[in-house]
Amino acid sequence: MIYENLPKSMKNEYTKQYVDLLNNSKFSLCVKRVFDVVVSFIILLLISPFFLILAAAIKIDSKGPVFYRQIRVGRYNEDFKIFKFRTMVQDADKIGLPLTVGDDPRVTRVGHLIRKLRLDEFSQLLNVLNGTMSLVGPRPEVRKYVDAYTDEYMATLLIRPGITATSSIAFKDEDKILNSADNAEEVYVEKILPPKMKYNLEYMKNITLLNDIKIMFQTVGAVLK
Repeated sequence: MIYENLPKSMKNEYTKQYVDLLNNSKFSLCVKRVFDVVVSFIILLLISPFFLILAAAIKIDSKGPVFYRQIRVGRYNEDFKIFKFRTMVQDADKIGLPLTVGDDPRVTRVGHLIRKLRLDEFSQLLNVLNGTMSLVGPRPEVRKYVDAYTDEYMATLLIRPGITATSSIAFKDEDKILNSADNAEEVYVEKILPPKMKYNLEYMKNITLLNDIKIMFQTVGAVLK
């Protein structure tokens, strides 16, 4: 990773520090990528029959496509399309906030179950295989919120975003927090995003396969709880 090759929007004193840090973890990052591809392929192979059942339930329950492909911001501040099983009505992004707040009326009946069990995240294994995501890493945000990043937060865009992260576990019920807010977006940017970023930056200081596996098991535990 060469600092000079980064997009201009990412060049600052903080990202330079994290570039140096990540360059000292090249082996761990290579092992992480191999692990991501192998595990994602195996999981997709094992649960593909369930995917078909889930896809049928989504189609029967409401009008629209099975997958919802939203534009998110990934590694090196580049946009990519994230795969998610559709849990909302068609064109939900055009009739509300990018955030999901509490009992959002846009969420379908099947969507409520999918969200509760985090099943919509499994489709992001396709993103892991195509190289735009990792199993573990900072959750990708929409461009609107990335535009509110501080210089230090931009460092989280040096690695692939993940399906899960310590920040996701800590704020697994953030929709309930936002539901009680008068201005959900303001609360998200000012109250939730900063501690999330603190978790993400801390994760980047200790990227190891063992730590990723630990976070994955913690995620399963959080969902089952």
